[in-house]
Amino acid sequence: MGKRGSVTMMRETERKYEAVDDWELVDPAGLLGFATGTGPDEQELAAVYFDTADLRLIREGITLRRREGGSDAGWHLKLPAGTDSRQEVQVPLGRGTRRPPAELVALTRVYTRGAALAPVAELTTRRRRWVLADDGGQAIAELVDDHVTARSMGEQTTTLSWREVEVELTEHTQAKLLDRIERRLLQLGAQRAGSSSKLGRLLADRTPAAGTTVKAKRARSAGDVVLAYLASQVQQLRRYDPLVRQDAPDAVHQMRVAARRMRSALQAFGRILDRDRTRDVTTELKWVAGELGGARDAEVMAESFAAMLAELPDELKLGPVEAAFTRSFERRQADARAVALAALDSERYLALHDLLDALLADPPLTTRAGRKAKRELPKSVRRAYRRVESRMADADRQSSGPERDVALHETRKAAKRLRYATEAVEPTLGKPATRLRKRLKAVQQLLGDHQDTAVSRPVLRELAAQAHLEGGNGFTYGLMYASEAARAEQAEKDLPAAWKQMRKRKNIAWLNA
Repeated sequence: MGKRGSVTMMRETERKYEAVDDWELVDPAGLLGFATGTGPDEQELAAVYFDTADLRLIREGITLRRREGGSDAGWHLKLPAGTDSRQEVQVPLGRGTRRPPAELVALTRVYTRGAALAPVAELTTRRRRWVLADDGGQAIAELVDDHVTARSMGEQTTTLSWREVEVELTEHTQAKLLDRIERRLLQLGAQRAGSSSKLGRLLADRTPAAGTTVKAKRARSAGDVVLAYLASQVQQLRRYDPLVRQDAPDAVHQMRVAARRMRSALQAFGRILDRDRTRDVTTELKWVAGELGGARDAEVMAESFAAMLAELPDELKLGPVEAAFTRSFERRQADARAVALAALDSERYLALHDLLDALLADPPLTTRAGRKAKRELPKSVRRAYRRVESRMADADRQSSGPERDVALHETRKAAKRLRYATEAVEPTLGKPATRLRKRLKAVQQLLGDHQDTAVSRPVLRELAAQAHLEGGNGFTYGLMYASEAARAEQAEKDLPAAWKQMRKRKNIAWLNA
């Protein structure tokens, strides 16, 4: 659980089950095989759910509600966070306001894109709540038995009543416990609920059917494979948008990776999706990845420099270097975060998501897109592979220095494009693609280490110069600079072996199949 100002953030892992009205649930702890438990606590809950007129939030598995009653009354926003899990963001009710708080509205912007949020349903719940504990009395899960009455709002209203049982794990409980609890509940006559949320159940007849994009493992045509990959990355890009806004760990990195994966796929699979008609999308994906780049670079350098400082003996830390690093990177990270958030709040960013929706709804497929994936896609990956070979040959022609640094960086970018293209076809092409991707990752890691030092060394030189101008000592910065230079040199020494492994016939033969 995390807290920022009045906003509380937590991850919930839960499952819901259908239960008939006469189903007995007297002692859940005993029935489910737990040592102890407390309850039941009786609660009366009333909630109003908000969404756009066309239900953009619930279509993406997102709910926004204002709830009264119970131990956590307030505004609750729930965002998808993987199988059985959601990220929950809570804000107190405040003084009688009935409008969703601005901080929660901002977290839904990538989905609503400016559309108004209004009440779409109201639910009342009679709840009995138990806490399940282990042998040591430590709470490990919460089980609730809910009798729900729900009414949709708008021109056409629907009223439903049902009973459901919900099991939610406590914060540090392993997810596999849900499987154990589920097996017992099913034996007792419960059934898995058809919807992961109460609102989803109520509005099922108003929620459009899921998109027709074929999942990668079932895809047969080249076009289906590429579109499945793009759809998954669009989902990832949007999933991490609210997490970037909350400054969640690694969120900037993951969001940037999703943008770069999509751009790489569009570039690599120009034989499948008409490159002329996807050029605007690739341009905008490059832009948003660039706007996030400063925040990511600052994050990586701050972590790297902190680790280097921690390893240095105190006698080699001359002057207030730790304080200087803190001041420098707090400023860099704040400036970079401001740039990233400005991009996410821009109309240009929302227009990108409109372009992505249009791309998936009406993809500019070429005639090759209808061909069998296993025969057609290796040709596109082969072209990306040849690009990497060409970039590496360019780098090998450069002597050490800035020109070689730039050439190795270009090789790294080409290797990353190849890795993402290989990743896209992996569900269809299987082990051969997996082998190449793993070898590529090793090459890319070395090239990435080299590039990180190319970025960090000028910063260390700048900090050393600043210390000198302020009458301080640049010795420690010099040590760190030398350490980074040695890391770059080691990466270059290790690169030929990794490159040779990657180019082995067993890793690349499938590209010529």
